[in-house]
Amino acid sequence: GVDDDEEDELMKNDEQTIIVPSDGAASSINFTTSPFPSSSSSSSPSSPLFLPGGNGGVFFDYSEDNKRSLNKKIGPLLLDAVVNKARQRSPKVIAIGDVHGCLDELQMLLRRCDYRPGDTVVFLGDLVSKGPDSLGVVQMAREIGAIGVRGNHDFEVVRWHQAIMAGAEPPIIGSEHYNIASQLSSADLKWMYSMPWYLNSPDLNALFVHAGLVSGIRLKKQNPRLMMNMRSILPDGTVTSKFFENWPWARLWDGPQTVYFGHDADRGLQQYENAVGLDTGAVYGGRLTAIILPEKRLVSVPAKHEYFSYRRKRY
Repeated sequence: GVDDDEEDELMKNDEQTIIVPSDGAASSINFTTSPFPSSSSSSSPSSPLFLPGGNGGVFFDYSEDNKRSLNKKIGPLLLDAVVNKARQRSPKVIAIGDVHGCLDELQMLLRRCDYRPGDTVVFLGDLVSKGPDSLGVVQMAREIGAIGVRGNHDFEVVRWHQAIMAGAEPPIIGSEHYNIASQLSSADLKWMYSMPWYLNSPDLNALFVHAGLVSGIRLKKQNPRLMMNMRSILPDGTVTSKFFENWPWARLWDGPQTVYFGHDADRGLQQYENAVGLDTGAVYGGRLTAIILPEKRLVSVPAKHEYFSYRRKRY
């Protein structure tokens, strides 16, 4: 949770532009203020994404050493296979729900999504806490060039790191957030500090946020505490982090952009006209879920274990 006395720090909510290197497919993938690269820029035949090291297995190897294996057998079947494989290598965006330190499941999910270098992975917050390997998840996210929005647990880790740097004593009662903050490498901490409250992709017609957004309020005026914590909007307009079964905030979101969010494992997969919730409770023994954009294809893998006992107060 986030206390009210952090309001000043949280309201530093200027929209950020996140530029993601894309392994040569284009100069960058730009969230928030600029569109994704056009198809012409991402399909250049000289791009190392499509032809890494010469061909990378995307196209047949026509080198002298391999000519004998060709044996005049290039036909429709081989051509179809080449075309299909090339299509699969086109850069895509993979948005992933709450990982909570479930590194094995994350690796399984990326394989299931056919993740390749050049794809953009967008984490919907709460990469850390509760699960078995928070440090490994953050390191992997940074190393594959992923981006993400800040979840409430990520925020607590950043807060603890700030406290540690200011000379705070370790908590008397053990704190997982403190332990994570004190063990992350400098590079991984820098990556976590870079996580914004939300990401905006005009070309995908998409917004990415951890918990939710309040309809009718401009992005720059959204409250970061709510973006990290909200679950329900009551009939009287009250926005709350509590779970009220009949009043999910997403039912009120009227677009025009589609919001992709996490945080709400109790409701599981949520699919509304303009909002998709992807927290399917992996750390609680559920599933880890992603959506592949722009095709909007859902992919999920089962959790290997129940890492954390699930409990939720219903109202």
